[in-house]
Amino acid sequence: MAQPLWVPSEERIRDANMTRFMSAVNEKYNKSFSNYFELYDWSVSSITDFWKMVWDFVDIKASAKYEQVIDDLNKFPGARWFPGAKLNFAENMLRYRDSKTAVIFKRETDDPVYITYEELYKITAGLAQALRNDGITKDDRVVAYMPNISETLIAMLASASIGATWASCGSELGIQAVIDRFSQIKPKVLFTVDGYKYKDKPFPMLKDVKAVVDAVPSIEKVVVVPCIDESPDISDIPNAVLYGDFKSTGAEEIDFEQVDFNHPLYIMFSSGTTGKPKCMVQSVGGILINHLKELIIHSDLNRDDAILYMTAPSWMMWNWLMSALGVGCRVVIFDGNPGYPDLGAMWKLADDEKISFFGTSATYIHLLKNQNYRPKDHFDLSSVKSIGQTGSALSADGFKFVYDAIKSDVHLNSLSGGTDINGCFVVGSPTLPVYAGQLQAPGLGMKIKSYNEKGEHVFDEQGELVCEAPAPSMPIGFINDPDGARYHGAYFGVYPGVWRHGDYVEFYGDTRGVTFYGRSDAILKPSGVRIGTAEIYNVLETLDEVEDYLAIGQNLENDQRILLFVKLTPGFELTDEVKDKIKSSLRTKASPRHVPAMIFAVDSIPYTFSGKKVESAVTNIMNGRPVTNRDALSNPDSLDYFEKLYSDI
Repeated sequence: MAQPLWVPSEERIRDANMTRFMSAVNEKYNKSFSNYFELYDWSVSSITDFWKMVWDFVDIKASAKYEQVIDDLNKFPGARWFPGAKLNFAENMLRYRDSKTAVIFKRETDDPVYITYEELYKITAGLAQALRNDGITKDDRVVAYMPNISETLIAMLASASIGATWASCGSELGIQAVIDRFSQIKPKVLFTVDGYKYKDKPFPMLKDVKAVVDAVPSIEKVVVVPCIDESPDISDIPNAVLYGDFKSTGAEEIDFEQVDFNHPLYIMFSSGTTGKPKCMVQSVGGILINHLKELIIHSDLNRDDAILYMTAPSWMMWNWLMSALGVGCRVVIFDGNPGYPDLGAMWKLADDEKISFFGTSATYIHLLKNQNYRPKDHFDLSSVKSIGQTGSALSADGFKFVYDAIKSDVHLNSLSGGTDINGCFVVGSPTLPVYAGQLQAPGLGMKIKSYNEKGEHVFDEQGELVCEAPAPSMPIGFINDPDGARYHGAYFGVYPGVWRHGDYVEFYGDTRGVTFYGRSDAILKPSGVRIGTAEIYNVLETLDEVEDYLAIGQNLENDQRILLFVKLTPGFELTDEVKDKIKSSLRTKASPRHVPAMIFAVDSIPYTFSGKKVESAVTNIMNGRPVTNRDALSNPDSLDYFEKLYSDI
């Protein structure tokens, strides 16, 4: 068995919420579970009892109790969770009304802004009343085109408090990407800003906002939050009002609209890199119970904790972070460049605000590693108990870097799930050891497995990630999909009655951890051998000459060849010597099948706004297929090189 990088102390295990939850299960169901995997096996064999226990343990507030946990466990898709229950998402987020800090907002070099739970409730009450005054009801949709600021969170809470459905796009998204999303869901109210700051430089947005409003005729009201100008001129935008003039100052209490457990809360969007994004509808109760399970039980959060995640309102991790209000802890909202004014910015914030859960991405960790920046050499970090990581797969060397350069005694909680479920299929537990390159375990209640090409359940070999049973946060449907055909085709078209997630993974029989190798639609198949792109990336990460990289498969008449694109470290050129070193490293550290047929130097690698490499767009280009939504990329101009290269070769 592999040697762990970290083993939790007896004290950490004893005090963990996971241990408290396991004890509660043992007492209620007369069990004697003593470790995580005994608890997990029960959670997926007794799914109804498990989610009933979660409901009680995380203390879901509801005005009417559920009649049953699930109407038909074998109806997949289509099962209805907790029928009969009446509740409100915002009421669960605002359950505390005391003087403890709820929100810490930090924008780059600006001073932090603090909001207590009592203040958050009152501010939300005023905005909720303003929405009601404008005739917004639980049947309407409210959207945001905003940066990651406190007002974005408050607008979401106000919308949820009256039962309206919420969707958001970060201010970094291009105009067409926003139009492609909002035009499909027909919102009535748009919250937005006059601009945002990045590296302390203002970026005006009102022209972009006007373009969105002109293209989405359902929008009846535009609420503008001043961010770069105290009194912005909004006269060109139809039906626009400034945030301060819109919110009601007289409301002291919130009339929380009680809705069904399966009432829509969020509309989430797929990345939309190969076409118009899918619009996934997720339920009030499903999001609430799943997020609190992950935040309280898996992430071990309590009222005294502070949680940060580097995210934006376009990414589901924003929604996940905001649900930490339901724990009653301090939610740290950061807006801007995490490397500005230097790579110590986020770690100074961690020390200043005593952050206990520090959430980031593989991209950020690799940036620190490539720059040889070691946070532990500069900061105390004694408050940091857990480091959350998601967005893309973190290599084994990335895991080791965390323990070597950031903190040796920390729970590295590497997460993987997706926008589709607004949560995690695979997640951490503070009671388990951490192994390099492995996510610790399947999440409680998530009946996931790895299937080989024959559809057989396998360990210790790579396969497709699947889920064999429903979970509450799975979408209740797609927008503009009345018969459910698109929904069914997206997840259930390969294995009937089984959710195919689209990730290429390996489950280990000894540790029961999981390694992710990339999206299964990006799997390389030279000479019919299946290769996950992460297998190539893990080798390239060790080379000083290479700063970034992307591998795709180009189909030939009867085969496929691997094309490798590398962004070189400053000071290096793609000489024959460097090419030979890349090929030799892949041949010896992976296999001859991993060696690319051709290697090209590029100026930049395309990424989504959540920091994921866009292999699908480059694959389409290099196989003669169009890319229909460049605005879904954070750097769409990077595709110009690939389009020219394809025409040349």
